[in-house]
Formats: sequence, structure tokens, C-alpha cells
Amino acid sequence: MHQASSPAPWPLAAGNAASCIRALNAGNSPLGPPGDWPAALQTVVDLMLTSQAQIVLFWGPQYCALYNDAYAPTIGDKHPAAMGRPGREYWSELWDDLCPLLDRVLLGGQTVAARDRPFQINRHGHMEEVFFDISYSPVRLPDGSVGGVLCIVSETTDRVNATRRLAASEAELEQRVQERTRDRNRLWQLSTDLLVVTSLEGRVVAVNPAWQTTLGWSESDLVGTSILDRVAPPDAPAVSGELARLAQGNHASRFECRLQHKDGSLRVLSWTAVPDDRFVHAVGRDVTALRASEQRTLHNQKMEAIGQLTGGIAHDFNNMLQGITGAIEIIRRRIAIGRTQDLDRFVETAATSAQRAAALVQRLLAFSRRQSLDPRPVDVNALIRSMEELMRRSLGEQVRLCVDLTPGAVLAIGDESQLESAILNLSINARDAMPRGGDLTLSTEEVVLPPSAQREIDGVLPGRYIALRVADTGTGMTPDVLARAFDPFFTTKPIGQGTGLGLSMVYGFAQQSRGHVQIDSAPGRGTTVTLLLPRAAHAAASVEVPMLDPLPQGNGEFVLVVEDDPSVRLFVLEVLAQHGYRALEAADGNAALPFLIEQRLHIDLLVSDVGLPGMNGRQLAEQARQYRPGLPVLFMTGYAEYALNRSEFLGEGMQMISKPFALDAFVHKLREMVRERPAGHQKGAAAS
Repeated sequence: MHQASSPAPWPLAAGNAASCIRALNAGNSPLGPPGDWPAALQTVVDLMLTSQAQIVLFWGPQYCALYNDAYAPTIGDKHPAAMGRPGREYWSELWDDLCPLLDRVLLGGQTVAARDRPFQINRHGHMEEVFFDISYSPVRLPDGSVGGVLCIVSETTDRVNATRRLAASEAELEQRVQERTRDRNRLWQLSTDLLVVTSLEGRVVAVNPAWQTTLGWSESDLVGTSILDRVAPPDAPAVSGELARLAQGNHASRFECRLQHKDGSLRVLSWTAVPDDRFVHAVGRDVTALRASEQRTLHNQKMEAIGQLTGGIAHDFNNMLQGITGAIEIIRRRIAIGRTQDLDRFVETAATSAQRAAALVQRLLAFSRRQSLDPRPVDVNALIRSMEELMRRSLGEQVRLCVDLTPGAVLAIGDESQLESAILNLSINARDAMPRGGDLTLSTEEVVLPPSAQREIDGVLPGRYIALRVADTGTGMTPDVLARAFDPFFTTKPIGQGTGLGLSMVYGFAQQSRGHVQIDSAPGRGTTVTLLLPRAAHAAASVEVPMLDPLPQGNGEFVLVVEDDPSVRLFVLEVLAQHGYRALEAADGNAALPFLIEQRLHIDLLVSDVGLPGMNGRQLAEQARQYRPGLPVLFMTGYAEYALNRSEFLGEGMQMISKPFALDAFVHKLREMVRERPAGHQKGAAAS
């Protein structure tokens, strides 16, 4: 038979406090071993040990302390030595305060409760004032007598100290405001500008009488409210942002916003504000009349400019009409009298004047976004892919370009060249909105616009469209800027860095194409511009390439072509073969050197890309000249900076052609260089 296992020692609860109680005995506690304790005491201890509340039990006439794990941190270093010991031993520094409270419960049978009760206690090696919410209640034995005091407590020291600090801070705040009010009272009362003191969050602390004079709001209307409550709703985000910058220690100068008058009208205020450690001090000047005057002046200036433009057009156009009508009149009169000789010069005069007039009209149409378009089905995805490399170079290294195109061909009806200009305009705008870099995303998708009252107002017909989106992670636009984004000549860029025509030209192109453009933007959230163009039902018909006039042919000269891009290399080799040249090819400088070193090979011209991997084209040319002095070199490059510095880059007998180049220009350049090559340069033997 198996011997029965002995029961687990009481108390059965888990935790450190329970372990300490199980370790008590007659030698370390007046209560003796836990197994000998009265049932009432054991019951209370069982309930206490499993509770999440902070509980301490003082038992018997010596007030021996028993407590749970939740209470232990409140006595600090006294735990665990205080477990089972008389309270006077470990609460000695506050016993004169604590003992009367315990006596009222143990001897008088009362219940004692208090909130934020202060105690002076040493729990971390030094005296400190602590606060507790307390509830002391009697624990009765079966005969009705009180065996101990059950103390349920909750430390509130942090809350009490925080309340005290807040009260002191408010008192200090009140005192400082009063002191400053006395110092500036005279200026405060007499100023016609709006003076205000707010907290860093915008809570109004004080205002001067000018607020009532200018806006109708009294001091009692404003103090204690948020300044944002008086700001025109469209301007509230900008004011919130300005308050945030002031809270960070920045100053505000000539910051304008609209505030509501008590009668419901709006006033434009120009603010100067400075923060200190607690407050924002601001001075606001009513510039409503000034801004209205400026608007009238601007309107007058615009009308004057239109008048000057109209007068200039009339002057030029009348001159051109005079040339046309005068020449026609002379021709008519000469024909009438039979004098038909020498009429060519009058015909030429009329034709020239007509051409000048047509050119003037075309410039005016372009300026007013009424230029003639050539709408055709355009594969927007293909167009973006063709521009991708150019855009990556234009955007710079700090801007990450992401192209997220819907699968397949995306056909829209529009003028391809104008669409290309629109994409570039929007991308450059996005780049400029990210001075510290960011993400620029080009995406396309097909959308269906159902009938909509707002779209009818905007002039957008329901139907199928191609949506081209240009999204950036830049600074975004304020509501005021967003409202004027499409206005001609409106720009937020510094003088000389923007014409203000980019978005207005995109808008004009969209409207002419029977599409639409819209902007979604907010400060700090970036900007997304969506260009909608009507969807094309099918691709454009292929255009037959016209036959070109014959180009100069070679005479079997040998050309070494060094190009790392296989497609470009194939194109160059094909052009050479079609125009009477023989060619050698290499993908980089290292592959080209053996041809140059081998003197038995006859080479008349080196055609090399500049941006080769490893050894670049210029370095290859230097190597080639060591083995073949005077060898003509034609560089091909797609880098604009090389074209700008050709005089520094090119040596004698070297020329450059920029990619992408026209076939005619390339063939003529080949013939020119082969014919002009030095007669005595090192050729080597003919290639086999």
C-alpha cells in the first residue's frame, strides 16, 4: 500500500507574502505557527492573500502585522521582516499616529475611514510624507469580540503631490499674470492693436480692450476659451500649426488669419508672437482694410496690364493687316491697269505679314491655354515608361520614384506631347515640395464616373476615364494655397523659381481634352494630383514612316563601336551597315582595348559611349591614342552636363553627339569625321 501524502502547509495561496506566512513559527512571531491560528484569523488571511487590493491585518493586542503581496511595496524596506511581528517594531516612527487609529477599531469596535490620510514613514532609509485612502474595520471572533484590525488602503501620494503642484502652478500663474498686467497696464489699455496672452495650447489668459473695439468680444467672452474658437474655420489648421511652432520656441512674424467679429463678419489680422516657458504673447493688427485696398490695387494693375497687352496686340496686328491689305490693294490696282510686272514682291509682303499674324495668334492661344491640340489615343503606361529614366535623373537622388501602373495598355484620348509636359510639370512640382527628399508615385487606373451634381458643375461628363495620379510625401498645401493652386501666375515659390503657370497649364490641357484635374492635399500630408482623360476605345492607327532623302554613304571604313547598352549598340551597328561602313563592336572599354592594341587591324574611327562601366569613354580614348595617335573619336552621351562642358571634355580630333540623336545628324557626323581624319594617323592593317 502507498503511504498517504501529508497535506500541503497552510496557507495554500501562491506568492511571496504567503511564503513568508508559512515560514512563521513560535520563534519568529508571537502568533506562532500558522497551523495553530484560530479559524477566524485563517479565513481572513485566505481572503486577504488572494485580493488585488492593498491589505494589511493587525492581529491581537500586539497588533502583529500580516499583509498581502499588493501591500508589500507600500512599506518598502520593512518587508519581509515586518511579517508576523508586532506593529510597534516596524511602524515605530508613526506608531504614535497609527496606534490610536487601531485602538479605535480593536477596542472600540469602530470603523475608521479617510481619504488622502497623511503619514510620516521611513520605508527607504529616510522619512517621507505619504498619503493613503484608508478603511480600517474590525475582525470579530465567534464570541463577538474583536480579534484584529483589517486595513484596506490605497496609496495616493502621487495624486496628492500632483494636485499640490498644480495648485502651486496655478497660483504662480495667477501671480505672474497679475504682475505683468500691472507693468503693462497703461500700454495694454491704450493700444489700438489686439494684445493677447495665451497658454502654449492657445487658452486665452488675458486680452486688452482693443478686442472689444475691433472684434466686439469683451474680456469675459474670451478669457478661459481657446483662441481657435474665434478663428475662421478654414484658417484653423494653419493657426494650430503656428501654435505648435510657438510651443517649440519659434517666433511668428506677420502671420495672417481671419478672426470672427461678434456680428459674424470676418476680420484679417496680422500677428507677431513670441513664446516664453509658459505663455504666448501676441500682437495682432487689423489689416482688413489694407488687404481690401491691395486687392483693389491688384485688380487695377491687372486691368492696366490687360489694357497694355490689348493695345500692343492692336498695334502689331494693325501693322500686319496694313501690310496685307496695302499689298493686295496695290496688286488689285496694277492688275486693273494691266501693269502685272514686278508683283512678286507685293505677294511676298502680304504672305510675310499673314505669317507674322498667324504666329502672333498662335502665341496668344498658347498663352491663354487655347493652343491647337492633336488628340489621339495615347498609351499612358507606355508614355510613362518611356519618361521614367529621364524623370529619375531630373528628380535627383533624394526623391524615390515609384511607378505603379495598372496592368496592360491604358489608352486615353489626348495630345501626347502636352500629356508628357503635364507629367513633367506635376513631377517637378512634387520634387520642389520635397526639399528634403521623399517618395513620388506615378500611378494609373481606369475609372468610371457616374452622374454627379458636383461633376456637372465642374463640367465633367459621366463615363470612362483614365486616371493618372502624381502623389508626393511633401509639405502639402494649406487651404488658401489649395484654393488658388490653378490660378495663373500664382506660386508659393521664391521669386525667380516658379512662374505660377505649371498647374494652370495642366488644368487648361485637361479642360481642352474634355477631362478634369483635381488636387488632394493638406499640410504635412503631401499632395496627390489626379489627371482624368477620356478613355480611348482603341489604339491609334500606325503611321507610315515617310521615305527620307538619301544620306552620305561610307566607303567601307572601319568603325569601332563601344557601347554597353545592347539596344543602342545594335542601332549604331545597323546604321553603320546601312550606310557603307564596316564595324567592330565591344560592350565596354576592357573589351575594346584588344582591338585597339592589335596593330594589324585597320580602324578609321572610334565611336564610344561616355558612361561605360569601369573605364569610361574619355579614359578609353586616352588609351586608344597611345596605340593609335590621331585616331578620331566620336563620343555618344545621354548626360546633359557633358554637353554643357564640351570644350573642357573634348580633346583634338574628338567630337560629341547627344542621345537621343537623329539618324541624319549621326550619319552626317560620321562622314564629317572620317573625311577630316588626319592623313598620317596610325591605321594598322585592314581587318579580315
